[in-house]
Amino acid sequence: MWVVFSLLAALSAAVVVTLSKAGVKNIEPSVAFAIQSVLIVTVAWSVVAWQGHFPQVAEIDRRTWLFLIAAGIITCASSLFSFQALKMGQASRTSSFDKISLVFSILLAVFFLKEKVTWQVILGATFMAGGALLIAFTKPAD
Repeated sequence: MWVVFSLLAALSAAVVVTLSKAGVKNIEPSVAFAIQSVLIVTVAWSVVAWQGHFPQVAEIDRRTWLFLIAAGIITCASSLFSFQALKMGQASRTSSFDKISLVFSILLAVFFLKEKVTWQVILGATFMAGGALLIAFTKPAD
């Protein structure tokens, strides 16, 4: 089932890139991000409420809070960087280059989460990074 949700996330991310590129055309990227952030917070807490998970908030330990806060700050930085890249470049090129995050994710998972990787993961990540670099640095079509 995780594959279905991962594919839905990938499709959603592709739509977000397309809509965000159109959205940053005439405004500053930070303004576009701020607008989306308000909607993200509203939807996220609405889902928590709808699913009845509010009581879990009180049960979160300090360490988990620190991880989530750090991840939230870095998510904001990542989004601001992405919006700036979209403002300056083509959506297809900036989005593909952003996918090099896969390589970073694998490295971080190995070093910090002690996950094991196979040669297939390494080969796949190499192909994906190579493809992202090829797309990002190929001369754009006229």
